[in-house]
Amino acid sequence: MTSNSKFSPLIEDALSELTTQGVECLGPALEKLFNELMLIEREQVLQAAPYERCDSRQGYANGFKNKMLQTRFGKLELQVPKTRDIPFYPSCLEKGTRSERALGLAIAEMYVNGVSTRRVKRITEKMCGLEISSTQVSRLCQLLDKELELFRKRPLGPVHYLYLDARYEKVRENGNVKDLALFTAIGVNLQGYREVLGVSCKLSEAEVHWRDFLDDLVKRGLRVHGMIISDDHSGLRKARQAVFAGTLWQRCIFHMAQNIQQYVPKVDMRGEVAQSLRDIFNARDKEEAIQRARDAIKNYKESAPRVSHWLEENCEEGMAFYSCPRTHWKKIRTNNASERVNQEIKRRTSIARLFPNEKSCERLATAIMVEIHEDWISGRRYLQV
Repeated sequence: MTSNSKFSPLIEDALSELTTQGVECLGPALEKLFNELMLIEREQVLQAAPYERCDSRQGYANGFKNKMLQTRFGKLELQVPKTRDIPFYPSCLEKGTRSERALGLAIAEMYVNGVSTRRVKRITEKMCGLEISSTQVSRLCQLLDKELELFRKRPLGPVHYLYLDARYEKVRENGNVKDLALFTAIGVNLQGYREVLGVSCKLSEAEVHWRDFLDDLVKRGLRVHGMIISDDHSGLRKARQAVFAGTLWQRCIFHMAQNIQQYVPKVDMRGEVAQSLRDIFNARDKEEAIQRARDAIKNYKESAPRVSHWLEENCEEGMAFYSCPRTHWKKIRTNNASERVNQEIKRRTSIARLFPNEKSCERLATAIMVEIHEDWISGRRYLQV
C-alpha cells in the first residue's frame, strides 16, 4: 500500500498479514483491526483526534480497558478505548456477535446436558473456552436473554405488509427428540423498509400457538394497513382470521404451485398444470386472472377433475396482490421474504442440530433475527410505498 492510503498504518499491517500469511494469523490480525477500528470510532464520537484542540470536541479520551473477546478464531486480547464526559462503547464489539454468542451457548448447553458428541465438544472448546460449567452457561444465558427479550417485546407500529411463516428445528423434550415450530413475523413499514417484528418457538403450529403469537404482535402495537402474506396452514388461517379479521390476505403463490401438484393425475401433466397456474398469476389485472382461472377450470374438468376442483376452491386466494400497486406485485405475491430469512436461520442452526430446550432455540433464532433486522433498517428501501 502507498503512503497516501486511506487506511491507518496499523490497519495496513493487519490487512497485509491477512493477504500474505493466510488463515494462521487471523487472530493477531483481527486484534490489530479491532483495536484500530475502536480508536477511529472514538475519534468520531469525540469529534477530535488525540491531543487536538478544536471547538467541535465533545469529550476527552480516558485511556484503555483490557478485554478478552472469544471468537471462532480464538481469543482476541483487545484494548477498548475509554472516554470522559461522554458515554462510549465501540459498536464493532457488539454488531455481529449476538448470534455467535447464542450459538456458542446452545452448543454449550448440549455439552453440559450430556448430549454432545466429540464434534460438539471441539466446537464448544473453540467458541466457549476450554471448560464450560452449568453455572457459567446459566449466567451467560441470562445476560444474553435480557438483551434479546428487549427486542422481542419492543413496541411496534403500523406496517403495509406482514409476512408470516414457520420452520422446524429439532429439540429435546422430556428425553425425546421433537419438532419445534419457529414462528417469524416480518413487516414492511410505512417508509418501505423491512423489519423483524416477532420471533417465537412453540411445539406445534396449532391454532392456539399461532393465535398467541399474533395476539402478542397486536398488543405491542402492530397494525396492518395493507395485507398479510403467508402459506395456507390451517392453524395459521384460523388464528389470522380471529386476530386480523377483515385484513386482506395473499396466499403465497409459490406454495400454491406446490400444493396443486398433488392433485395432478399423471406425471407428464405436471408441467402443463404448473404453466397454467403461472399464466393465471401473470395476468395484467385481476379480471384477466379470473378469466384465465375459469378457462383452466373448464379445461381440466374432464382430464384432471381434482385439479379443476382445486382451482375453483383456491385460485382466488392468490389474487389479492392485484389490489396493490403494480410495482409491489413481485415482492408481495409470494412469501419469499420469509423464506430467505428461514434459509439464513437454517444455515446457522444446522451447526447446533439438536437444541437442548425451546429457550435455547429461541435465543439463537432471535439473535440471528436481530442482526438481520439491523441490516434491513440501515440498508436499502425494500419497497417504494
